[in-house]
Amino acid sequence: MSQDPWLQNYDATCRLAQEIAENIHERNRQQRTGGNPAKINMTLRASLQKLKQSIAQLKEGLLRASSTRRIMQPEADRRQNLIDDLLTREKQLNATFKGDITEAEPSRSTLMAEGAGASRGVVANPWLINEPEETKGLSFGEIKQQQQRIIEAQDAGLDALAAVIGRQKIMGQEIGNELDEQNEIIDDLSHLVDKTDDRIRNETRRVKLVETKSASCGMLVVIILLLIAIVVIAVWPV
Repeated sequence: MSQDPWLQNYDATCRLAQEIAENIHERNRQQRTGGNPAKINMTLRASLQKLKQSIAQLKEGLLRASSTRRIMQPEADRRQNLIDDLLTREKQLNATFKGDITEAEPSRSTLMAEGAGASRGVVANPWLINEPEETKGLSFGEIKQQQQRIIEAQDAGLDALAAVIGRQKIMGQEIGNELDEQNEIIDDLSHLVDKTDDRIRNETRRVKLVETKSASCGMLVVIILLLIAIVVIAVWPV
């Protein structure tokens, strides 16, 4: 399994810091023995500038990996610790180069421990403090596999959630279709009620008209009967 590019850059930055510490040690030795350290000072300035740029690139890479969630939060915190320790080491190397502090004698042997760790497939971090318990003793490859398993578990959970949401969406669409059909039925009933109401009003008008005509006919019959009665009485002999 190939190593994470960020970890490879961190590895190279640690080796650069080791090289700077060794060059500062050599520069100080030349100064003590009366040599001319001008050339090595130029190299140190360039190396310190390169170290600063490498740390900035590590910070930028960590920010991108965290924002895109290519790494889990515990690993992001661990890598931030690595960067913080590199920044501290950079300040120490700059101060030692400028002569503000005295070079620490154990620095060379401590930095050389990195090479021994790398030869076993585990990139050592000589300045790391408070490393999480779950990652202690693991190589970067093993940490990456652990993160991959966590990501796969999260992906499976997201797939299950997506399936549930998909079923709910289908149910929602079916309910919407049913509501549309019910609305159409209600509209049809409303039209039918309106037509029935119109018919009832028409029939009511007709009944009233018939009642009026019936009343008029009744009065006419009564008048005719009265006229007949008058005529009969008039011609009836006394």
